[in-house]
Amino acid sequence: MAFGGMGEPMRKGEESAAGVHPLDAVAEFVHTSKRFGEVLAADRLNLRIRRGEFLSFLGPSGCGKTTALRMLAGFETPSSGQILLDGREVEDLPPYRRPVNMVFQHYALFPHMSVAENIGYGLRQRRPRLSRDEIAARVGRALSTVRLDGFAGRRIWEMSGGQQQRVALARAIVNEPKLLLLDEPMAALDAKLRAEMQRELLDLQRSLGITFVLVTHDQEEALSMSDRIVIMGESRIVQVGSPQELYDRPVNRYVADFVGRANILPGEIVGREGAGAKVALPGGATVRVRLEHDETRARVELAVRPEVLTLAGLDAPVPAGAAALPAIVTHRTFLGDHTEYLLRSETLGPLQVLVPRQAERAEGGHDVGAAVHVIWASGSGLVLGPGD
Repeated sequence: MAFGGMGEPMRKGEESAAGVHPLDAVAEFVHTSKRFGEVLAADRLNLRIRRGEFLSFLGPSGCGKTTALRMLAGFETPSSGQILLDGREVEDLPPYRRPVNMVFQHYALFPHMSVAENIGYGLRQRRPRLSRDEIAARVGRALSTVRLDGFAGRRIWEMSGGQQQRVALARAIVNEPKLLLLDEPMAALDAKLRAEMQRELLDLQRSLGITFVLVTHDQEEALSMSDRIVIMGESRIVQVGSPQELYDRPVNRYVADFVGRANILPGEIVGREGAGAKVALPGGATVRVRLEHDETRARVELAVRPEVLTLAGLDAPVPAGAAALPAIVTHRTFLGDHTEYLLRSETLGPLQVLVPRQAERAEGGHDVGAAVHVIWASGSGLVLGPGD
């Protein structure tokens, strides 16, 4: 059993967060909860945020991720527990006294001010006052950092969506915060600009070395940008880990289903093989899968990612150690670099398989209505842990 900073047991999924040494943490949730009347918006959060990392809170609407961000910023006060910044309790510290800045979803820029005036707004509120020359120099450096040299005199309404986002970032970093909070800052951008801004934001974080904390419901955004991801569900932390850890070793069905795509299948453990198990699927097929935790149950759920399954004709040889699951192709969708197949198995129900374009070209595709084998290589699947 792992324990948090105050001696209470931590829930499954939080153990990896406890691996951050307190001296390496720029911020920490310690058994932190938040209620709005009868609604429990954040439930006993335990998390250390590493200095200099890019951390993302990922989850569906209403899971508690924005509440967590707002408590870090000081816009919400915990109902219980603690918020620490550099080891100091800050629950009673107002937002303007915290070394934290926030970029909002709709940027919250002042339309009546120029770009330079927007960026320098926080500097002008400092006490003791900074000189005009110092403010101008800092604003200039911030503009250069976000690649907006020459835009100082522009009005906000003259800027594109991507440029406005850069202004909001410049306004946040000009105060040199220890923690930069981002509340779905790319939600209003189109797909192409969103991808460009994701790369720019990641480059900016690496160049500045500031800790970035992002809230998003977009799994691709979190996977592509984060050093670690906090998966939230029903106001709780479900699992914390690197993108690869969450994708390859989800703790339960919720994480497997939320991070990437997965076929979730019922099975029964019929044998053990070292760190793996033999599992019987409905219909009689037996597959060899990985075990990432101690498992005492006989009936389990398996997760297998659609890209590790392959398709073959019914008369094609089955590789040694693999299982062949008969199915019918119901949909075939060309997606450029790969083809997505949806299939139906009489015993397993719907299945999804992603075939790379190169393999599709070499082996030929399968038409809708075709009877095929879905090939499950040894060790492809994972036995999921029980839910919360």
